[in-house]
Amino acid sequence: MIEETGIVTKADGLTAKVMIQKKSSCEGCASQSACETKGEGMEIEALNPVHAQVGQTVKVLINPRTYLKGSILVYGVPVVALIAGAILGKNIGEQYFKQTSSDLVAAITGFSALILSFLFINFWAKSAETEPGNKPVIE
Repeated sequence: MIEETGIVTKADGLTAKVMIQKKSSCEGCASQSACETKGEGMEIEALNPVHAQVGQTVKVLINPRTYLKGSILVYGVPVVALIAGAILGKNIGEQYFKQTSSDLVAAITGFSALILSFLFINFWAKSAETEPGNKPVIE
């Protein structure tokens, strides 16, 4: 299990909002400006079976399988969609759009597939966050 330490910012029945504290590795990260850590950390929603109260420091456990699946979905699927869309567009452009550059058709279909993959990921994330097995757990 992946362990993070955080402070409970809101307790609401079986779930709680936890502010996960930044690690020292965040300071040297190249993606620091694009990260959603908002200064002191990142707020996540976690299951609260121990009934932690606001202000308490807690340990949050994240299933590594869920973390890996989410990482692959967020980073891998868009790349695969872009490449597959571009290859498909190149073939379609050469076959059916002979008066237009096949590279233009490849670019349009590649970016269209990329946008569709983002929509799919957004839909999947909303449905996956309702499943209890995908949520972090306060210990």
